[in-house]
Amino acid sequence: QVQLVESGGGLVQAGGSLRLSCAASGRSFSSYAMGWFRQAPGKEREFVATINRNGGSTYYADSVKGRFTISRDNAKNTVYLQMNSLKPEDTAVYYCAAKKYQGQLTYDYWGQGTQVTVSS
Repeated sequence: QVQLVESGGGLVQAGGSLRLSCAASGRSFSSYAMGWFRQAPGKEREFVATINRNGGSTYYADSVKGRFTISRDNAKNTVYLQMNSLKPEDTAVYYCAAKKYQGQLTYDYWGQGTQVTVSS
C-alpha cells in the first residue's frame, strides 16, 4: 500500500515556474514507477510525465516536453515535477500516481491532487 500526497501547487503568472512534490508513504517507494497527470475543468485526466524506478528513464507528453522535468529522490520517498514557462493551458489539478510495473498501463495508487492555476 502506498499513500501519495501532492504539494506545491498555486497561482502563477504565465511564463513563471512551479515545482510540485509528491511524498509517498511506505518503505517500497523505489520499487514503483511514478507518474504525473493533470485534469483541467471540463476535460479528462491526461498524462503529463513518468519516471522509472531508479530515475534513469523519463517520458513526457508532447504538450510539456522541454518545459517540465520529472525527477525523484528515493531516499526522500518523493517525486517532483519542475514546471517552467507555464502557460494558461497548464491550469489543472495535478495528480501523482504510482505503479508497480513500468510496463503496465494503469496506475495502482493516486494522490488527491494539487491545483495549479496559470494566469495570463
